[in-house]
Amino acid sequence: MRTQVAIVGAGPAGLLLSQLLGVEGVDSVVVERRSRAYVEARIRAGILESSTVDLLDAVGLGNRVHAAGDEHRGIYLQWPHERHHLDFVDLVGRSVWVYGQTDLTRDLGAARDAHGQQFAYEISDTAVHDIETEHPYVTYRDSAGVDQRLDADVVVGCDGSFGPCRSAVPERVRRTWERVYPYAWLGVLADVAPSTDELIYAWHPDGFALHSMRSATVSRLYLQVDAGASIDDWSDARIWDALAARLGHGQDGWELQRGPIAEKSVLPMRSHVSEPMRHGRLFLAGDAAHIVPPTGAKGLNLAVADVALLAPALVAMLRKNDPRLADAYSETALRRVWRCTHFSWWMTTMLHQSGDPFDAALQQSQLRWVTTSGAGAAGLAENYAGLPIGF
Repeated sequence: MRTQVAIVGAGPAGLLLSQLLGVEGVDSVVVERRSRAYVEARIRAGILESSTVDLLDAVGLGNRVHAAGDEHRGIYLQWPHERHHLDFVDLVGRSVWVYGQTDLTRDLGAARDAHGQQFAYEISDTAVHDIETEHPYVTYRDSAGVDQRLDADVVVGCDGSFGPCRSAVPERVRRTWERVYPYAWLGVLADVAPSTDELIYAWHPDGFALHSMRSATVSRLYLQVDAGASIDDWSDARIWDALAARLGHGQDGWELQRGPIAEKSVLPMRSHVSEPMRHGRLFLAGDAAHIVPPTGAKGLNLAVADVALLAPALVAMLRKNDPRLADAYSETALRRVWRCTHFSWWMTTMLHQSGDPFDAALQQSQLRWVTTSGAGAAGLAENYAGLPIGF
């Protein structure tokens, strides 16, 4: 097979990149090791930044976000006996949207189907070759067990942190930074209406808790647990009791509504950045280049920002023989990556228990400052609601 852009990974980053390229007349093929049903069912991020929604609107993909999503003006920050609302619209003039990654992935997939996008799902043994030449290619075994070769002008790795593209960047030029946190999130999806109108981020002596949502009838909730925690140790009753305690059930008359837990999992917490995001004819986007803890709601939005920069760079490179944007892609994208990495680290360390009483006193001081200082609140709001793409 032959295409202009070989995209490895059919998550939101890969699908959105193919959409942005297709609008400009650049051909692509998307290959993915998982089945389409699996990719579209993955429960991941649920918060879209203002700039993400603006981009989806600009390319005609925002209709379902506005119709089925839920626009939020801000979040609640809480610690025992206190809950404060930060209104992002009042602070920085931007909101966020609650819209699940599963829904966004389906939207993007449907849009690509309408344009005749070529996919290869359920592949194996994927490898990237000759990225330091002008004729890179991807090899893989298709779902029928037949070996395939996909030749391209450019290869883009949107294949996550464990895919083959990141490791294809030679060690002699690759630099990585990583922070592994000593705790994890126990996440649950519950068939019960949310008990809050906007997300609650709760600091508590027993550990962090977050009340999020997926729809008017489905709640998404998280608990800080030890990094080595096992789901088997957390019965549904224990989960609800811990959520009630940390989220302040009964505080000022607020009640946490319980319901059937449909799904639960333990999510490790780490920060990881890999540089450069471009080597030769290989470009990296999304989790293939960077991982952030979910506290700041940045992962999906960073992936969107990456491909929003990469698409016009590839169009200029492939259609106009102008490599300037492509040459600048890694440096430009990494500015936002590091800003969001810092914000995610800051939110995480402000809200999670480390076991050190000194840390706990500093955290409470910081929370009071953020919720009582206009400058502190605006700084959180600016980062959470999303900086401009290309920042």
